[in-house]
Amino acid sequence: MKVVRVDHVGIAVRDIGAIGPLLRLLFEGCAPRVEIVADQGVKATAFPAGESALEFLEGTGEGGPIDRYLEKRGNGIHHIALAVENIEEALAELKAAGVPLIDDRPRVGAEGKRIAFLHPKGTGGILIELSEEAGPR
Repeated sequence: MKVVRVDHVGIAVRDIGAIGPLLRLLFEGCAPRVEIVADQGVKATAFPAGESALEFLEGTGEGGPIDRYLEKRGNGIHHIALAVENIEEALAELKAAGVPLIDDRPRVGAEGKRIAFLHPKGTGGILIELSEEAGPR
């Protein structure tokens, strides 16, 4: 398995508007990408940072994973996403190595990327997302 780069860092926030002035200063001139991922109950607002991004995640109030995270922990780093060349091969290799997975197979995330999460039980308590660019397979 080859990690290509850190794709993004996901940061859970209750209200991105509350930190809007700071984000406008930090990312001056950068237009964020805003997307609702309905099946995951999340509104993702991503600001590019070089070849990576900071992705601010707000729950949609439907009791999804981000809503639950914010209820338990408040604002904070939710996950780190690593871009891989082939997500199926990466998942197979990790599964064979005994790494517990949340997702046995990829699903569609923001920007149409194919994503899968590793279980924090096998990653020292850190939620890691694998990400593969959208495209034909």
